[in-house]
Amino acid sequence: MNRLIPLTLLFSLTLSGCHAARLVGNPMAAPSNTPQPPAPNVVILPGAPPPTEETPAISGPSPAPVSTPTPTPHPLEIEAQRARGYPGSDITIEQELDPGANYRRFYASYLSDGLKIYALLTLPNGEPPPGGWPALVFNHGYIPPAQYRTTERYIAYVDWLARNGYIVFRIDYRGHDQSEGNPGGAYSTPGYLTDVLNAVSSLQRFPQANPEKIGMWGHSMGGYLTLRAMVISDAIKAGVIWGGVVASYPDLIYNWRRGPNSQPTPTLRPDLRRWSVDWVETYGTPEQNPAFWGALSANTYLADLSGPIQLHHAIDDIEVPSEFSTTLYQQILAAGKVAELYLYEDDNHNISVNFATAMTRTIAFFNRYLK
Repeated sequence: MNRLIPLTLLFSLTLSGCHAARLVGNPMAAPSNTPQPPAPNVVILPGAPPPTEETPAISGPSPAPVSTPTPTPHPLEIEAQRARGYPGSDITIEQELDPGANYRRFYASYLSDGLKIYALLTLPNGEPPPGGWPALVFNHGYIPPAQYRTTERYIAYVDWLARNGYIVFRIDYRGHDQSEGNPGGAYSTPGYLTDVLNAVSSLQRFPQANPEKIGMWGHSMGGYLTLRAMVISDAIKAGVIWGGVVASYPDLIYNWRRGPNSQPTPTLRPDLRRWSVDWVETYGTPEQNPAFWGALSANTYLADLSGPIQLHHAIDDIEVPSEFSTTLYQQILAAGKVAELYLYEDDNHNISVNFATAMTRTIAFFNRYLK
């Protein structure tokens, strides 16, 4: 029997990694552009007003801030990432692959920071609409770079989007498969986001794409990249995030937990990644230097979102907790921007059980804002 989830939710953020999982059900069934009726195990909050009571902050201890001098600006600060350019390049077709049902598939490449970055590119069959096809940059979640392959994983996701009249540009971040460069990591270095934003510019130069109708889809780590891209670049007109790592940096270092029974901790976790330990030593804790940690977090800049965002999350996701999405939803509304939130019971990080429903909603959202 499904649980009844009240509209007013208590938020206590957590975080984990992300991995692609086997799809269940029939995700390759023919999609529909008409949104399905809400499933009984889904909570839908499309643009509802925030609860009257204040959403509790998700953070560690809260002593009075102390002044900590900040060294040179960090390259992951949002303003630092806004200050640099993302020119992209022409997209080069490297090889044509087997076609989809109503679209062509290509192994393609573009340039980012002088690196050759590869991608899977789809192109709808037929005559493009005036101005060109709407296009999506597709940001995949974490897969160990040495294991990642361009033509593997997320096949059904790309197929649904491509069959509905979108150019899909599923990029291989630097250091993945044949892409040049050091993978580095999304949360501690700016390289992946640089590749994402150069992909947007490259799509705008692609003759068959409409440069005014660029959207973005991201899963897990790719959701982190999508949110950041949308507060940095105004070229992205709509974004959809599944199971996104969309918490602030203070929440990442205090509340990153793994597994269904673990709890947030009021102190820095002993198993933090090296980058966060180094940053605390260099810049101070979020309590000592809130300006620095806020400058890193896309959540601080939601008033600058370039377009509406649709969020999907499994309530019992043990990889990236759903509180990240529910809290971001409230933050976006408080910033006066447009958001939709769909929560799914009895599902997983990839929303495999409700895949067809979630993908149909995704396509309807992109159709609304990009077509």
